[in-house]
Amino acid sequence: MSESTQNPKVDFYFDKAGKWQKELEQLRVIALDCQLTEELKWGTPCYTLGDRNILLIHAFKEYCAFLFFKGALLKDTDGILIQQSENVQAARQIRFTSLEEIVDLKTILKTYIYQAIEVEKAGLKVELKKTTEFAVSEEFQNKLNEMPDLKKAFDGLTPGRQRAYLLHFSQPKQSKTRESRVEKNIPNILKGKGLND
Repeated sequence: MSESTQNPKVDFYFDKAGKWQKELEQLRVIALDCQLTEELKWGTPCYTLGDRNILLIHAFKEYCAFLFFKGALLKDTDGILIQQSENVQAARQIRFTSLEEIVDLKTILKTYIYQAIEVEKAGLKVELKKTTEFAVSEEFQNKLNEMPDLKKAFDGLTPGRQRAYLLHFSQPKQSKTRESRVEKNIPNILKGKGLND
């Protein structure tokens, strides 16, 4: 790996890594070996081809991982890609719990990275579910029916903001909790704001 491909702005992430430091450093070597550009996005090392995101390196309490932005389009010949939750549509992770595991998988990991690069070069896109395909909780639907201004404001939000609200409102098992979430977020929807704005 050539030192010039490391981005000094990203070094802090690897220096502060703690528990997964050796593992994250090895993932960095592998990503940079694949001729990707190292950038810092969302406070995390991101590896790009031109202006296109290919993968992230990130650490969690129980594991560290490569996250492929268009992982759903990769052929998972080794059965190692993980969909983090049922609501994640495009991204897929490969999780690691030891340095040895990463070293053993090095050749396979590079194959997945090169495959992700080819997916990007080919301009392939993940077919995302349309907002209309997401469930609308009964509690939110009632408010939309009662408040024409709320419906108009919600319809004016970007599809991503709409999906975030729909998922947030439908997650709780109890109606009372769903209702509380809806009530709490009505002012932001009316202001044209997203869930995390």
